[in-house]
Amino acid sequence: MNINLTLIGQSIAFLLFVWFCMKFVWPPIVKALADRRQTIADGLAAAEKGRHERELGERRATEVIHEAKSKANEIITQAERRAVAVAEEAKAQAKIEAERIIAAARGEIDQEVNRAREQLRHTVTELAVGGASKILEREVDRKAHADLLASFVSRL
Repeated sequence: MNINLTLIGQSIAFLLFVWFCMKFVWPPIVKALADRRQTIADGLAAAEKGRHERELGERRATEVIHEAKSKANEIITQAERRAVAVAEEAKAQAKIEAERIIAAARGEIDQEVNRAREQLRHTVTELAVGGASKILEREVDRKAHADLLASFVSRL
């Protein structure tokens, strides 16, 4: 056999094989590689987007926690203010009640003092009439000397 003819035949066979590979084998492989590249790129983009969304979520969570803490502090402050206000209101109510009780007690004391005065006047009058009747050695008529006794009582 002739080496040239073999070389030409092998070259033609190789060229046919290369053409066949480029026509039928290479496009599916290139397409599969392109699909794989696109899938990897999409996955990387999705991972980047997920990382970015996670960072945003962490920021939002931090903001929500900060807002919740500030609201909790505000509620605590309002509760403390309300407690102070309730205590002040209770003190005011107690003071009003104490003043009312003191006023009632003063009224009762005044009434008792007036009763004691009246009783003392009555007793003094009795003693005066008794003393006068002993001095005069006769009974003084209360009805006849009512004016005299009234002026005496008023002076006491």
